[in-house]
Amino acid sequence: MAVTAALVKELRDKTGAGMLDCKKALEEANNDVKKASEILREKGLSAAANKAGRIASEGLVESYIHAGGRIGVLVEVNCETDFVAKNETFKQFVKDVAMHVAAANPKYVTKEEVPNEDLEKEREILKQQALNEGKPEKIVEKMVDGRMAKFFEEYCLMEQQFVKDSDKTISQLLNEMVSHIGENISIRRFARYELGEGLEKKEENFAEEVMSQVK
Repeated sequence: MAVTAALVKELRDKTGAGMLDCKKALEEANNDVKKASEILREKGLSAAANKAGRIASEGLVESYIHAGGRIGVLVEVNCETDFVAKNETFKQFVKDVAMHVAAANPKYVTKEEVPNEDLEKEREILKQQALNEGKPEKIVEKMVDGRMAKFFEEYCLMEQQFVKDSDKTISQLLNEMVSHIGENISIRRFARYELGEGLEKKEENFAEEVMSQVK
């Protein structure tokens, strides 16, 4: 299938890469924009990849309080300049990240933050589950790798599907913002507090409640 101008533009808007590089990446990815974005990043051709090493020490600390005060979130998102920190688009991005943390309840920002002991424990649990299912040992490791990807998607902010648009991850949302703003942006840290956390209480779906208020 031929690469269309519309796909090239979509990829350019997401990555900030050159037109020819976008066209080549789409050809290599068989017009899969998500895969083409990854190809560009691997080659260091996307705007996000080129800006990733630049110092980002400005930014915002944003809060999100769920209706009734049952969930509170603080998130720090950094950018390179105070000018961008005052930009309304950047501010909305930070607010969206804080709201997402309230709804999705991640434990870490990135995969790299997960402690090794937690990774080893999770892998051992998943391995035992696969063996208990009667899976041959020769394919157990591949199964564990696949299930670990699900683990990261559940607990790592950058791997999670954005609650306001499940077609993109927080990582993709961040890269789009980098391309749009033209500066390095990083989600540094967050803290999430839930009323009565650790205490015995009735089961409630806070993610659904949060999303019902933003639709």
